[in-house]
Amino acid sequence: MLIKVFGAAVQGIDATLITIEVNSSRGCMFYLVGLPDSAVKESHQRIISALQVNGYKMPTSNIVVNMAPADIRKEGSAYDLPLAIGLLGASETISSEKFSRYLLMGELSLDGSIQPIKGALPIAIKAREDGFEGLIIPQQNAREAAVVNQLKVYGVSNIKEVIEFFNNERELEPTIVNTREEFYQQQNHSDLDFADVKGQENVKRALEVAAAGGHNLIMIGAPGSGKSMMAKRLPSILPPLSLGESLETTKIHSVAGKLQRGSSLITQRPFRDPHHTISQVAMVGGGSFPQPGEISLAHNGVLFLDELPEFNRGVLEVLRQPLEDRHITISRIKSTISYPANLMLVASMNPCPCGYYNHPTKACVCSPGQVQKYLNKISGPLLDRIDIQIEIVPVPFDKISDQRQGESSSIIRQRVIKARQIQEKRYAECTGIYCNAQMNSRLLATYAQPDDKGLVLLKNAMERLNLSARAYDRILKVARTIADLEETEQILPSHLAEAISYRNLDRENWAG
Repeated sequence: MLIKVFGAAVQGIDATLITIEVNSSRGCMFYLVGLPDSAVKESHQRIISALQVNGYKMPTSNIVVNMAPADIRKEGSAYDLPLAIGLLGASETISSEKFSRYLLMGELSLDGSIQPIKGALPIAIKAREDGFEGLIIPQQNAREAAVVNQLKVYGVSNIKEVIEFFNNERELEPTIVNTREEFYQQQNHSDLDFADVKGQENVKRALEVAAAGGHNLIMIGAPGSGKSMMAKRLPSILPPLSLGESLETTKIHSVAGKLQRGSSLITQRPFRDPHHTISQVAMVGGGSFPQPGEISLAHNGVLFLDELPEFNRGVLEVLRQPLEDRHITISRIKSTISYPANLMLVASMNPCPCGYYNHPTKACVCSPGQVQKYLNKISGPLLDRIDIQIEIVPVPFDKISDQRQGESSSIIRQRVIKARQIQEKRYAECTGIYCNAQMNSRLLATYAQPDDKGLVLLKNAMERLNLSARAYDRILKVARTIADLEETEQILPSHLAEAISYRNLDRENWAG
């Protein structure tokens, strides 16, 4: 008897339908074909144990299982449940009448309980696209998949529930999530607030400008000056995620298995801060079982690189293309996978190996050569992609001991949201451009041209401060954002002056 059961394989952040064909005939052999990996082949032993513990017999006939399309590699243990149901259907232990209406995925334990899987959200989206009535998945993944509307999502905890459901002996309760209500409820919650930061008004302003225009930013300062503290508070002033952005971000974290059990949509912008010992593959993604890297996990959020010069040079260089293209393509012999990577890069570093170069009170013990060598660990092309470079000076005692609260994140966020709305309106006709940081040369010429006074100021600044040519475009982009924050159409000299002050590392004599 030939039976068809449906599952799905996750490739990149999308799913592909997998048809599991089970043919039962006279004999006593078991064949599993269709490019399964070791974990899929081992499912045979898990299925035997799960069925025996729950009082069902493994079919003893000649069984051939084909996982089509046969040219896609099937990886992981999530195929256990559809394989088990297919085997029972082929031996007529359960009714196959409803098989065509449901997509199934889940890993089996030896006692028949069903363990969580990765990529439940893309699988649910695929099930709806292909017109399935429902999706049967592990209970722990049910809320994540139930975000997809017009699809019945059933969370199950044991194979017995699934068998009884197909035999019409049990009704399963669909998991219902009010996506919009939950999304908007949790959207504005943040544990960290800029009100906790004492002093550092110029750095807070730089972070506000970076958030308003989507600009990459680097902070240079002595140890203990508050670089990490302020970077961690940056997501609290970024505009809230839209429902579309949230869905895309949740898909990436779902595929990587990073979602908390029982959670639905991600409502906060991601903040990723990998350690400086991270490898290239962990940063960009890939591996023998391709997974999203830190660049993609920070999609629609912030990638924070603390102690930037301590990172391996190769790891930093792989950031260059994704920062420009806003996506990363991982090419292997057998497959090519693309992950989105639209992120804000925020980095921090000490100005020299001892950390006290340019410090107001402590003496630096590094030679000029050591300072230069330390700064040269960051390549020109990477710095070229960082719009704002701000120097941080340690907070004086009178500011630290001040009991008054600073400006809260919610107030700063309102200004950032207003500036972003201006940009959304401006770039409504431009595909793939949503904020000032993404402006190309044509848009710069249209929307970021200073007046004659501004041009004179810019010319003098570039000559006097020995600013490099690459700083010109960056200054205009940042000045455009400052003008948006002040809701002015024209870029004024004051906007340019502030933008110029954010180019510390571009001054040729900064480390000399």
